[in-house]
Amino acid sequence: MAKTATRYGGWAGKVLRVNLSTGKIWTEDTIEKYKDFLGGTGIGYKVMWDEVPPGTGPFDPANKIIFGVGPLAGTGAPCNGRTAITTLWPTCWPKPLVATGHMGGHFAAELKYAGYDAIVIEGKADHPVWLSIVDDRVEIKDARYLWGQGIRRTTVEICQELGPEAAVAAIGQAGENLVPMSVVINSISHSAGGVGAVMGSKNLKAIGVRGTGSVRIAGNKEEWEKLIKYHLSLLGANNQHVVPATPQPWAEYSSPGSRWVASRGKAWGAADPPLETGTCDPHDLNRIAYRTNNAAFYLGDLAWQYTVRGNGCTGCPIRCHTIIRVPSAAAKYGIPEVLQNTCAGLMFGRSFFKNFPDGPRGQTAIEACMVGMYLADDLGLWCNYGQLQRDFQKLYYEGIIKSKVGGDEYKRYSWDKYEKGDPTFLFELLPSIAYKKGELGTALGLGTGYLLERWGIPEEEWKRDHNLTYWKMGHPKHHSVEDAGQCGVIINTQYNRDVQVHSHTNFIRNGLPLEVQKRLAAELWGSPDAVDAPGNYTPMNVYKARMAKWTLLRKELHDSLSLCNWMGPWVASPLKERGYRGDDSIESLLYSLATGDRKTREELDQVAERIFLLHRALTIRDMGTKEMRTQHDTIPEWVFEDPSGKAPFTPGTNRMDRDDIRKAMDMYYEEMGWDKTTGAPTAEAYRRVGLGRVAEELGKKGLLP
Repeated sequence: MAKTATRYGGWAGKVLRVNLSTGKIWTEDTIEKYKDFLGGTGIGYKVMWDEVPPGTGPFDPANKIIFGVGPLAGTGAPCNGRTAITTLWPTCWPKPLVATGHMGGHFAAELKYAGYDAIVIEGKADHPVWLSIVDDRVEIKDARYLWGQGIRRTTVEICQELGPEAAVAAIGQAGENLVPMSVVINSISHSAGGVGAVMGSKNLKAIGVRGTGSVRIAGNKEEWEKLIKYHLSLLGANNQHVVPATPQPWAEYSSPGSRWVASRGKAWGAADPPLETGTCDPHDLNRIAYRTNNAAFYLGDLAWQYTVRGNGCTGCPIRCHTIIRVPSAAAKYGIPEVLQNTCAGLMFGRSFFKNFPDGPRGQTAIEACMVGMYLADDLGLWCNYGQLQRDFQKLYYEGIIKSKVGGDEYKRYSWDKYEKGDPTFLFELLPSIAYKKGELGTALGLGTGYLLERWGIPEEEWKRDHNLTYWKMGHPKHHSVEDAGQCGVIINTQYNRDVQVHSHTNFIRNGLPLEVQKRLAAELWGSPDAVDAPGNYTPMNVYKARMAKWTLLRKELHDSLSLCNWMGPWVASPLKERGYRGDDSIESLLYSLATGDRKTREELDQVAERIFLLHRALTIRDMGTKEMRTQHDTIPEWVFEDPSGKAPFTPGTNRMDRDDIRKAMDMYYEEMGWDKTTGAPTAEAYRRVGLGRVAEELGKKGLLP
């Protein structure tokens, strides 16, 4: 451990640096250079600001890719398994900008156990290589024997060398072929979308990590264990749903949309023997893992009979990755009968199809999910939060594919199978994307923005379509108006990819009645008027702007500490005796006790704001404009329309009012201390969070308001 790190816990103390062009490998001190940015995205943004000049392309050797984890990774803190991968985003349109992909699994913990808080990779190897990390023994190894192999084979081969406990982050054929819509995957199915091709551009097939060390906790052991149990007591199910989906004997409330699907009579049918999930009283901390079954939540009740168990990431009892066994997948399609995934990964294959012979939640749909999971997670393909599949349906059913793809190529696809919902169609389509086969495969692999540009389709056409939920810059909305009205709109303007922010939706959709949510909202943001019922929105107010700021800062805080923003924040709980309150200080309590660097909630939030403003500064610098309000923070037309013609602020619609959204953006910029006219942070906003030098550099370029 680096000398300056010995007075702190949490951090490993070293950042590993690798130049693939020269073969040079070295380390630098985490605390000395990066402590004020925590870890994860904070380290990533700091490296990108300091070292990657404007005008660099995603596939240029000068671009860097940073695998960053935080001081809570590898500790006993619940939900600590996140790795942030920061780089220039190849699907960001019309110009690549900084963004971050996030993967769960066990890579983050293993990296910490090996003694590192981050890996910074630069340059390009002259032939395919993989990076072997076994504690302080780091080697660049020949990967020519792995090039062309899928992620599963690559993972097995490296684990045979490093040992079964190694964590392997690898790309598939899509990343090798520089397909922008590609992923990095570790632990077989935990993916970070959009960054696979950047690894491929560096001829880096994989990173294998085996650590035999540990993470030191600075605080008292008994205090730490007490805090962990306290945190566990506040957990709900996936997405911090704190109310069960059906009435339970212990529960005051239930909500049919909750991901807390456990119940008496609901069993993991493919377990041996089948295991009933039971009522899962929240006081029984040993049954947290039974609450969530994302296969059943996303794929329907039929998935219960195929469920083996939940799986997940280091330190997380939620287990949102569901392992399912579908024997017909092996019999019909020649793929493994056991696979695992969550959310969009579970639905990857199903989402391409409009119709199935036995309905959207029938047997054929589940088989399509299995085929999609198998192919996408081996080839290393990204769905861009489902935008790829929505694009494909529109392009096909409106005849655009037929008009843009040559006749011979078009005839090579079994479109009759596609229209009937035959999963074997995916064996034709997905490899064509991964291998850039033909015009269709090449175009689909570019990402939405570049596909539209290639085929001469105005982006505005996509931004009007309610079914596409396309937002901007080649990416879709991610929990926007449907979850938190104006707050959701604001959040979706801020990043250079789909925003991956769950802080707001984990509160709005937690299942508690509106009156309870409003009581909690008053404590968090100053007024019950911060929140509305979904689909029944009221005009903008300053408390919604405060909620938006809090939401964004929680995301950056989690991504830098290595806490899962899909599971937190934990500001509501399933405990009636607490009035269903969670704890908005849990992040600062964990950080302070783990590291010994005592920070209040407000002080840690300021660090999160520093990280978020550095992302904003990178975006402004690389775009070369301070006019963020008109050039970056844009809103698609579908937000202001309702297919049935309902007016804004009418029950039953998510339609927003233009003047009200202008007011919402004004209030948000004011809450952030930014300039309202440009949407750019002021010099004072940067200085307030310790980014005075960033302000100076932007000022020299004329990029301050």
